[in-house]
Amino acid sequence: MASLFEIGAGKALGYTSGGAVTQATDKSTGVTLNQAAGQITTSDASLAGGAEVSFTVTNDKVAATDVVAISLQSGASTGTYIVSISAVAAGSFDVTLSNVGTTAGEALVLNYAVIKAAAS
Repeated sequence: MASLFEIGAGKALGYTSGGAVTQATDKSTGVTLNQAAGQITTSDASLAGGAEVSFTVTNDKVAATDVVAISLQSGASTGTYIVSISAVAAGSFDVTLSNVGTTAGEALVLNYAVIKAAAS
């Protein structure tokens, strides 16, 4: 059930229904999830200490002017990863994982939400 914050036509700010997807192959493999909010489980492939990797999330709910928030929910050793949004475009956004610890091979669970915005 949607809250009062949900806006028609799939444009949401606040609670909205979401989806989930699991990355295949490695941490650079792109995924598709056409939901305003969702959960991405990464591959458990190793990422070297001090390394960064990015992947694209294809999502038809995203406009170039939107803000995408992302957080690391679980799966990571404490202090090992930093997750960020490195680009937003119409129909997609890029996620960058930075390993600030030692080499690790963990399946990370990431939560994201699209915040609808407009250029002024």
